[in-house]
Order: sequence, then structure tokens, then C-alpha cells
Amino acid sequence: MEGNRKSTLRQQLEHSLQGRVCFIGVGNPGYGDDAFGVHLAQALFEAGVPDAVVAGTSPDRWIGTALQRDFDHIVFLDAVEFGAAAGSVVFLDSEEIAQRHPQISTHKISLGTLAKVVESNGATRAWLLGVQPESLKEGRAITPAVRKSMEALLQLLLQRSRQVVTAC
Repeated sequence: MEGNRKSTLRQQLEHSLQGRVCFIGVGNPGYGDDAFGVHLAQALFEAGVPDAVVAGTSPDRWIGTALQRDFDHIVFLDAVEFGAAAGSVVFLDSEEIAQRHPQISTHKISLGTLAKVVESNGATRAWLLGVQPESLKEGRAITPAVRKSMEALLQLLLQRSRQVVTAC
């Protein structure tokens, strides 16, 4: 992530994610870069962000619980194929998620469908913070490009979390 793009992403996150946010890490740790969301959610939780959930390959199991906790936003963290360079980052709202990930998914229920469920209460917004994977091969570790983006996103999200706590 170059400085300009990082700045833009920071602004998007600050503007879009006001209030209580739950981060749901999605992916399969056994398949290279598909572990991005799981590792980022785990790192957020270990850094003291209490509303970070490691959902793995079953994000649908966590939606009901998250909706009962009255979050303003639910952000899915996932590796997403969007035709960019490995490690590139995308931040999508629910409509964009549904357009890009309608029903076909490596998860039991697509993120597009889950985003619709999240927003059905009229109070919670759904987002996808994704990274372009380089390799989804079984047994591989996260590639350097995706790891670099994950570390930068971790810092951005921790800064955002600290700002919210300070504002309360």
C-alpha cells in the first residue's frame, strides 16, 4: 500500500466506521492467503480490540450473536479476488459486496447474503475489508505481499480503535 492509497483508506475507514464496530475474520488458515482475515482478526483481538471475532470458514455462525450486541457496523475481513496486484486492499459496502459476491462463495453462505442479513435490522451496516490474495494453495503460509498489507491494516484499525475509545 503506497502512502496516498493508505491515506485514502484511512479516511474511508474513519468516515465510514463511526460507532461500535465488530470485525469478523473470515478464511481458511490452511490455504495460504485465505488465512488473511483470520490472522487479522486474531491480531486485533490480541492487541485489545474486544469485538474482533475469528470466524474462519463459518462467518454465518457469528452473525446472530453480533447482531444481538447492537453494533453500528460489522466488517468482514477476508481474502478477496478482485483482479488487482497481490496485497492490494479493497473496502466495500454491502451493495458492492452483493454485486461482487452474490451467491457463489467458498463459504457456506456468501458474504453478499450475510451483508443483507446484517443490514436487515436497519441499524447495522455491513462492510468488507479485503485483500487480493497471491496464493490460495493448501499448506502454504501467507505470502509476503499479503502479510505486509495485513500488518498495515492492523495498524490502521488499531489507530481507529484507539480514537474511538479516546472519544468516549
